[in-house]
Amino acid sequence: MSISDYDDHRQAWLTREEVAERLVPLVGRLYRDHGVLTSIHGQRLVHRSASEMIAVHDKAAEVGHEVVTLEQTETVLEALLAMSPGPASVDVARLAIAVGENPETVDVAAFVTAELANAPATAPHQVNTDVVLYGFGRIGRLIARILISQAGNEHGVRLRAIVVRRGAANDLVKRASLLARDSVHGPFPGSVSVDGENDVLIANGSRIQVIYADNPATVDYTAYGITNALVVDNTGKWRDEQGLSQHLQSPGVARVLLTAPAKSPLKNIVHGVNDSTIAPTDLILSAASCTTNAITPVLKALHEAFGVVRGHVETVHSFTNDQNLTDNFHPGDRRGRSAVLNMVITETGAANAVAKALPELAGKLSGSSIRVPTPDVSLAILNVTLGRATTKHEVNDYLRRVSLHSDLRQQIDYVESPEIVSSDFVGSHRAGIVDGLATIVNDVNLVLYVWYDNEYGYSYQVVRVIESIAGTHPIIVPSRETVVAGHNTSSQ
Repeated sequence: MSISDYDDHRQAWLTREEVAERLVPLVGRLYRDHGVLTSIHGQRLVHRSASEMIAVHDKAAEVGHEVVTLEQTETVLEALLAMSPGPASVDVARLAIAVGENPETVDVAAFVTAELANAPATAPHQVNTDVVLYGFGRIGRLIARILISQAGNEHGVRLRAIVVRRGAANDLVKRASLLARDSVHGPFPGSVSVDGENDVLIANGSRIQVIYADNPATVDYTAYGITNALVVDNTGKWRDEQGLSQHLQSPGVARVLLTAPAKSPLKNIVHGVNDSTIAPTDLILSAASCTTNAITPVLKALHEAFGVVRGHVETVHSFTNDQNLTDNFHPGDRRGRSAVLNMVITETGAANAVAKALPELAGKLSGSSIRVPTPDVSLAILNVTLGRATTKHEVNDYLRRVSLHSDLRQQIDYVESPEIVSSDFVGSHRAGIVDGLATIVNDVNLVLYVWYDNEYGYSYQVVRVIESIAGTHPIIVPSRETVVAGHNTSSQ
């Protein structure tokens, strides 16, 4: 490369960086002042740096999405700010594409206003919903990070308290440290401090009461100003109606959400699949498991397009807290052996749990699991017999468009890279990511590989269920589409 070429490329980057720097405050104002979550083909723009803004735009080309320039994004963001919209989830890329490459010929604000007016209505917005995390382990802390990061947009869901057993004299400081530092997900993006006198964690300005208790039925939440709260039980200690109903005996509690599979007759909710079944009378709900959330949306999409006759789900799953670091006694089969030195065959209820969210597949799936020595990100291998013959191109093209345009866009992502590995998916917001290059198709036989961050991706699904229960899940702009194999059509 000549000096001239180098200078040209460098100047092009600096120009893009300058535009990207202008996007950061626009995205921030939309989020803080109006509750608008912006994205580019489903990749969020909130809390991104200038270089990350550029990377999000460039990523579209990697999976065949329509490319949108930073300048187009800037035009749409400015138009959104000018119209002072209400809370919404806005795909800026799809709006920019609809406006076209010559936005000066289109009244962007009028176009966006029309899109907002035509967007499907959501449940009535509640001013505030108090959330209590009962248990503060791996999932509890990640849910806390997500809720804290979203506190700035006044979307109505407020993390008010966590409930734990006191573990040491300096328990509060240790809890704060675990929130601030994470070996897998990195440092907390902001400030964490403690008010030891009042047992309060302070994270990015949010005061979170720490309540020490051993019994879920004996906490008086109203004493802390918490009312009509949604308690998110992260302990997994109780999975049936009788055990979880103990929370409802505590003053200030209205509903309970379990972050593990629940026993019948409780509903297991996979957001994007059966969250529409949540009723005001459902006082206790489950957000199912990480694996169930990863595979159910993909299986739903496959069943709608091709029909699923039968299948087997094999999960290659990162080790979890219930395994031993070194060989020692464990009540479960094989789990007593060292998690960091062995692959461990174990059972999974994910295949059967799919049917609780997607009854059409009842009795059609089997499943098993292999725990492996990685701390996070798992892989589900779906070996499925379809109802009709297809090709690798048709399946991949369909799932790529589902990940971009459909109602399952928050749940399913799609990648094509010959170099990608499990650690590349740490921090993914999606429930599952289809690895297109690994897809195998032979007539009606399909093998699909679905990556998932079994911690962070699942935690985002839990937060989406929290928002659905609270009636605060934002409206979607532009409206998503009904995607079918071979072509797609617009649908409200």
